[in-house]
Amino acid sequence: MRDLRPILLVEDNPKDAELTMAALARCQLLNDVTHVRDGVEALEYLRCQGPYAGAMHGGPVVVLLDLKLPKLNGLEVLKEIRSDRALSSTPVVMLTSSREEQDLIRSYELGVNAFVVKPVDFKEFLEAIQGLGMFWGITNQPPPHGTLFGGKSTNDG
Repeated sequence: MRDLRPILLVEDNPKDAELTMAALARCQLLNDVTHVRDGVEALEYLRCQGPYAGAMHGGPVVVLLDLKLPKLNGLEVLKEIRSDRALSSTPVVMLTSSREEQDLIRSYELGVNAFVVKPVDFKEFLEAIQGLGMFWGITNQPPPHGTLFGGKSTNDG
């Protein structure tokens, strides 16, 4: 049976979030998509803290992470994910409009699984998101549910 953990979309731009969620819906994935709007909320979701305390989502099948976010930017969130033993193997795709080489290099240095520049063309954007959704929601095999996520973090304190 497929692991139907949610896809976590971390995006502060409402239009980009709406387009991404619509593109994922077109894939007819059974995974829920959880949308958060900033880096702090993303970490609260991943660590089952704050408004997500007690959540038993088992961790997302993938995090689609924008680079330019309020509170904590995407690179800071990625660094936190990779330095937290309970979250470190979470697949993270940087989904950004940035074409800065330094952002690309730094993302890979911090352990991102993929770096995708959001296409400006609407059709290309839909195709890119659908490809991501199909790969991470269906094709990729994540770690077994519950082996890494239980709401506890090695950084709790």
